Amino acid sequence: MSDQISPEIAERIHLLEKKFKNSGQDMLSYLDGLLYDQYITYWDYIRLDTLLSLQVPSTSFPDEMIFIGYHQITELYFKLVIHEQLQIIEQEHLTGTYFLEKIRRINRYFNVMINSFEVMIKGMEREQFLKFRMSLLPASGFQSAQFRMIEFYATDMLNLVHYEERARFRESEKPTSIPTLFKNIYWKRGGIDKSTGEKTLTLKQFEKRYTPRFLRIAQQVKHTNIYQRYLSLPKEEQIPELKEELRKMDQNVNVNWLLMHMGAAHRYLRKEGGSIKATGGTNWKEFLPPSFQKISFFPTLWSDEEHQEWGKQWVQHLFNTPTTE
Repeated sequence: MSDQISPEIAERIHLLEKKFKNSGQDMLSYLDGLLYDQYITYWDYIRLDTLLSLQVPSTSFPDEMIFIGYHQITELYFKLVIHEQLQIIEQEHLTGTYFLEKIRRINRYFNVMINSFEVMIKGMEREQFLKFRMSLLPASGFQSAQFRMIEFYATDMLNLVHYEERARFRESEKPTSIPTLFKNIYWKRGGIDKSTGEKTLTLKQFEKRYTPRFLRIAQQVKHTNIYQRYLSLPKEEQIPELKEELRKMDQNVNVNWLLMHMGAAHRYLRKEGGSIKATGGTNWKEFLPPSFQKISFFPTLWSDEEHQEWGKQWVQHLFNTPTTE
């Protein structure tokens, strides 16, 4: 008969019945649900209408749409990076090949962001940007919590301490608490008003909203962050390809990504005799250059000479290159 159930379908029904019986569920109810359910569409599956409703400019300048859209795209990629990091952190039986595939994915995400950053560097009219940015005060990309989470999931808190303080904590005979290290984290100096020495409103807002969450994450992954998981791998699982991808990740996140932001700041915020303040009052010339911070997620994978030259040649090239406007 044409309506006869095939052996393949009969086998699937048997497996479903076993599954629901073991979980105490009624399979017939689930089958009824399938009968009543509607076919899913592309636009419903990715919540397209909701997604496209999230770009809400604060001004009438057309290029603000580019600014909002690109930052939202970036945050979605950050979410994917964290998604991969958590799989490494939570993997019970971690192997070098599994680890390698996840880090390769992270590098692909950052490569897309780095290679597309010309959308920000060259994609907006400077005059429009300098006007619509005033409606954003005191918000700043400095307040990207997901990027900070990427840092916490990647490495020990000590490796994120400001360069000038790092050696002091590293040489201490007693382990330093995570809250103390967090107080000295490198990016906080970017939120200090140089004229008064006080915290900017941008930093105060950020700390109030996220400090408890940041400290909780740092404590949770103290022994299981990406760096610690690599160090705890058996030597035979620390394969050369994994080491190379971790080095690429370090350079992508802590050198190349920062330099793209410096390129944008250099184009839009530089002026004769100085520079225009960032929207949050952050000290971008002090805060962004990787050679000033020397942040490395995986410090033992680099030589002392490489640490000393960290990002220096790229920064020198950037500041010695004249702008076209």
